[in-house]
Amino acid sequence: MKRMLLLVVLLFHISLSAQVPALQISEILFNPIDDGADFVEVYNNGSTPILTDTIRMARVSKNVITKLYNLGNGIVIPPHQYMVFTTDAADIMARYHVANPGMLIETAALPALNNASGTVLITTADTTPIDRLDYTESMHAALLRDVEGVSLERRSFERPTQEASNWYSAASTVGYATPTAANSQSHETLFTQDRFAISSHIISPDNDGVDDILDISYQLSDPDLSATITVLDAAGRMVRMLLRNGLLGGQGVITWDGTDNDRQRCPRGNYILLVQVYNTRGEQQAFKQVITLLTR
Repeated sequence: MKRMLLLVVLLFHISLSAQVPALQISEILFNPIDDGADFVEVYNNGSTPILTDTIRMARVSKNVITKLYNLGNGIVIPPHQYMVFTTDAADIMARYHVANPGMLIETAALPALNNASGTVLITTADTTPIDRLDYTESMHAALLRDVEGVSLERRSFERPTQEASNWYSAASTVGYATPTAANSQSHETLFTQDRFAISSHIISPDNDGVDDILDISYQLSDPDLSATITVLDAAGRMVRMLLRNGLLGGQGVITWDGTDNDRQRCPRGNYILLVQVYNTRGEQQAFKQVITLLTR
């Protein structure tokens, strides 16, 4: 009986460990207000629980792990749940709405997150990489004048962590961060077979969490297609080059944040999204969509 019980416990821990790769970085605060606490949020995108005993956060220098940080013992991250790690839970509670305080974990130490740029790396206890984000301050909304105290949120768990356009500033309407809750800028893409699709005919880049970004998503049966995607003003003048002769692959998302090529705010009005697609045989196809840009 004891041997059987030991085997069951061992298999349970193996099952938990096997699911560790399903853990994904979801949100980070790396430039807190008044020297407040940073935080890193992760999401269990798998179907089984993950023990914090099996994971670590790593300090990285020149792509070399220099130190591992224990994230807690005996704490379970349930399937499809968010967990936030910080060195000062009280500070995070005081500054932001924490929807699930039980998933806000205070640890003795975490890797320093530099304000300008840095790396968040989650590993197993034996340093096997699980998920990594190399972030920069420029990944925030271009129109935000001050990003102090604003978290950077992941928009889709279907898209790569390292894809810069998969991250955006948390909306002002939620207090600029959503620790332990679904991200305010979340956009899980619903692809349309063999065509391009836009998320909306309206873009309103005021960081309120509604139509802040225009997504041009695609799923293609031919992976050998290239495209040039531009935004034109009502007179047909190009204001933003989103993609120039880029190889598309099978599926993906291109985004526009309402700024021009100089990263300046575009004036309100109608714009034309022009997508020109071609293959190696010289065959071409194009389509246009009218997009209305609204500003306060």
